[in-house]
Amino acid sequence: MNPIVTTARDWIGTPYRHQASCKGAGCDCLGLILGLWRAHIGPLPEPVPAYSADWSEPQGREVLFDAALRHFTPKPVTDAALGDLILFRMRDGSVAKHLGLQSQIGAHPAFIHSYTGHGVIESRLTLPWARRIAARFSFPERGL
Repeated sequence: MNPIVTTARDWIGTPYRHQASCKGAGCDCLGLILGLWRAHIGPLPEPVPAYSADWSEPQGREVLFDAALRHFTPKPVTDAALGDLILFRMRDGSVAKHLGLQSQIGAHPAFIHSYTGHGVIESRLTLPWARRIAARFSFPERGL
């Protein structure tokens, strides 16, 4: 099993809390990824500024996408591997503002994410979710 996926599954059941990143107490989708980064890579590479739930959507700024490009290795969207960071656009033409971690590949793909009203869950990567994928990234190696 992929160690990042194993750690992400330990977060399942954590309630949704905007801008939080504390396993068991609360996190949002970014907070989950930040927690996985701290557990597997080390200290965060840059401070995380306060952010609203709309992720600069009215301004059209790709805040999450740009940050992912700075710290993760981009890869083809169709090249799924366990432990990939997945970035989603929740609507066509909108900014990318949701994150998840690929937890299963193959015939029944799945991802782990923190979602408003649900907290951290593992969801099937169904066609409606797959159509929303804006980008896919590999996690960096420990100690970068």
